[in-house]
Amino acid sequence: MADRPEAATIAGRLGLKAEVVADIRQVFAEINADADPVERGKRTLLLTANRGAWLRQCPGTRYYTCCNYQILHVGTFCTMDCAYCILQAYFHPPVLQYFLNREEMVLELDRRLAQPEIARIGTGEFTDSLIWEPCTDLNPWLVERFAAQRHCILELKTKTVAVDRLLALDHRRKTIMAWSLNTPRIIATDERRTASLDARLAAAARCVAAGFPVAFHFDPMVIYDGCQEEYRRTIQRLFEKIPADQIVWISLGTFRFMPDLKEMVEARFPRSTIVYGEFVRGLDDKMRYFKPLRISLYRDVVDWIRRYAPAVCLYFCMESEEVWERVFGFSPSAKGGLPAMLDTAAKFHCDLAPEVRWQVQSTEATGC
Repeated sequence: MADRPEAATIAGRLGLKAEVVADIRQVFAEINADADPVERGKRTLLLTANRGAWLRQCPGTRYYTCCNYQILHVGTFCTMDCAYCILQAYFHPPVLQYFLNREEMVLELDRRLAQPEIARIGTGEFTDSLIWEPCTDLNPWLVERFAAQRHCILELKTKTVAVDRLLALDHRRKTIMAWSLNTPRIIATDERRTASLDARLAAAARCVAAGFPVAFHFDPMVIYDGCQEEYRRTIQRLFEKIPADQIVWISLGTFRFMPDLKEMVEARFPRSTIVYGEFVRGLDDKMRYFKPLRISLYRDVVDWIRRYAPAVCLYFCMESEEVWERVFGFSPSAKGGLPAMLDTAAKFHCDLAPEVRWQVQSTEATGC
């Protein structure tokens, strides 16, 4: 990979000197030997090749409703540092990687885009979508590539404000700019090196002004004393900045974690209290808030969002049909499944499949 022109470009933009590594295991060993391997991994950029599939299914579970999101696997890990981040326990070792063999990505992506079925594809599952903006031309290329077709959308999910280079692109509404949101308290205590709530919303407003559809993800919501009022104010600030009719969807999910993550959070975030809530082991072996607590918060948040945006597509990330029924009054299967619900929202907001636009608009009136 050292002879790739993009390697020199990335190093130059970051003001760093690239070091050729003969054996990738040497990098992993150095990271694992550090007193804080997670932080060391965030400060180590490994430019390498993706040896596996570029397009992957979101790693859901059969026990909870999944949306069939497809991941475009462009890199791993993140320069930001969130206490709850599953990636710090998911990768062994956790290391910031960017894949340089783009020609293989192009071939696989083009094969998928040539198929007529709708697909929702994003780069923000194993990494943050916009941390690569300062050093690569990946996102501008992706935005323009998706703009050239009419049945798939790209979702760029972030906690940054790195949108400057994207605003002038001819995106044709095939790229959804998406932000993970939380209360200012959680952002301050558990989301190190991320943009503030107001900064995220300001960046989203700039994208709306440039014609982009947007989305928001309240995931993971954290339960603590006073959280309901703080989430209410966060939702109020969201809709003060963003027109409801420009939001494709909003996802909701509460904090859940693999049991091994607890010790890592305690060691790396000694002031954090997020792992000390009322948790039980879920069907997927993750620790989840006691179900009545989740449902109570969900009902409040859904009510507040619906006051501002009665027709916006709202959905749960990895919740059971029982929770759907008790909060929304229906299960996704009653509306054709969660993937179909999100496809409908994408059709309406992103100018997909225009021959069925009248049907989609009729459905949208009742939410997704």
